[in-house]
Amino acid sequence: MSLDALFRPFSLKSLHLKNRVVMAPMTRSFSPDGAPTADVAAYYQRRAGEAGLIVSEGTVVDRPASSNDPNIPHFYGETALAGWSRVIDDVHKAGGAMAPQIWHMGIVKPHRSGWMPPTPFEGPSGLVMPGETGGTAMSESDIADTIAAFAKAAADAKRLGFDTVEIHGAHGYLLDQFFWAGLNKRTDRYGGESLAERSRFAVEIVKAIRAEVGEDFPIILRLSQWKQQDFAVKLAKTPAEMETWLTPLADAGVDIFHCSQRRFWQTEFEGSDLNFAGWAKKLTGKATITVGSVGLSGEFIAAFQGEASQPSPIDELLRRLDAGEFDLVAVGRALLSDPQWVTKIREGRDEQLRDFSRDLLKTLY
Repeated sequence: MSLDALFRPFSLKSLHLKNRVVMAPMTRSFSPDGAPTADVAAYYQRRAGEAGLIVSEGTVVDRPASSNDPNIPHFYGETALAGWSRVIDDVHKAGGAMAPQIWHMGIVKPHRSGWMPPTPFEGPSGLVMPGETGGTAMSESDIADTIAAFAKAAADAKRLGFDTVEIHGAHGYLLDQFFWAGLNKRTDRYGGESLAERSRFAVEIVKAIRAEVGEDFPIILRLSQWKQQDFAVKLAKTPAEMETWLTPLADAGVDIFHCSQRRFWQTEFEGSDLNFAGWAKKLTGKATITVGSVGLSGEFIAAFQGEASQPSPIDELLRRLDAGEFDLVAVGRALLSDPQWVTKIREGRDEQLRDFSRDLLKTLY
């Protein structure tokens, strides 16, 4: 397959990218007390000349229990924002573009270190798993404050010079906990029997961010069907249900849907070859990013649990991209293990591509 589709420029509103490769957000936990260091800035800068767009690791918004790990970066507070200012300046110096991924974990299991936030974890109904309590149910005041925290983080991203912003709405974290009927048992306007009703919280976050950043600043929303709590969960079981989920989010201001699958090549619904990103684009007309085990054998959950991964062909990815199924391609572990991955792909140096092992997570290579 020709590599042309992967190396075409991409533009949307104020965002202008040199190619279709996105560095996927990957949690690194190298920001003591929530502040990214010079090493974090250098880690992103090494990849900035390669990928068209870098999406940062998840960086949490200003809520007392938005994180379960003291080394996850914050996107609030003078010290943390000064660190992110250095990151984006260094990325721009290297010719790159970048989005912070803004995040609230919701109700999660405590970190293996034993560290706990100053207040209980918060979510739609106090559940960490269906039927299992792990925190407190958010009041409407808590919800309003959280919406404001996301909007403030996005405004700070624009003020610091980031090129776009991504909202983390996937993988069983806070926004996704509201989407998921198994965890959202609310009887107020943030709950409901339908996926569309349970999307109100995310819709209000998108609207609040749009009001802060203006019309020309792109908003990316990362979504997934699967959850870290249950890989088999499927929020939208039909195209029609997916349309009722995504259309209000698009109308609220989402410009790009970042559609997370564990394996990008898997089709989303029977009777169609389209993957999740393909369906999101078809149903909303919005640009989409596909992600999930791009460029490496084995899927990423198993890899993070210790299974080694080797380079794999990207012919199927190129076929789908060239056909217009999606617009951008997020690459995770392959770029984590090798800052030169994009150049090696472009130059046909496949024999020089690196394996991925869990040991690479211990450093900011």
